[in-house]
Amino acid sequence: MSAFTVRSASLTDAEMLGHIGVATFVESYSDQIEGQAMVRHCTEQHSADVYAQYLRAPDTGCWLAEHAQTRAPIGYALNCTPDLPIDTAASDIELKRIYLLSGFHGQGIADALLQASIGHARSLDCKRLLLGTYEDNRRAMSFYAKHGFTTIGARKFNIGGKIFDDIIMAKHLTQ
Repeated sequence: MSAFTVRSASLTDAEMLGHIGVATFVESYSDQIEGQAMVRHCTEQHSADVYAQYLRAPDTGCWLAEHAQTRAPIGYALNCTPDLPIDTAASDIELKRIYLLSGFHGQGIADALLQASIGHARSLDCKRLLLGTYEDNRRAMSFYAKHGFTTIGARKFNIGGKIFDDIIMAKHLTQ
């Protein structure tokens, strides 16, 4: 078991977030997404510029998990204004991403990242924390259910012409 730290990410972390975003996405989906489509998706969705745009938005919260000894990035979580195909309220926020390298699963890091996300949502007086996750990602769905999320909808997710089915989950927040 390795020691880790979780800290708030800043604009200067945009490139690091992009790298860990690519690494975790490729690690998770390389057996399901064709190579060029994977590269195109990662270039479009996990560039430093994309993360910089998120970090500049007023209600965004982002936390970086780092290996305690090396300070190497091992995961992150990102809250932002909801971008989901469901009815949302001004009091909703989306957990856009919570990614962690698989070698660090089961060590409490995802829990720490999720708690940072929930704390941020509560600090903004949000009533719901929303997220989308791939419907075949049973590990993620179990993790979210364990933390009080329930399924409230679905969406289609297109990567390179291949359509993936995601579920949308919500956690009602009490103050």
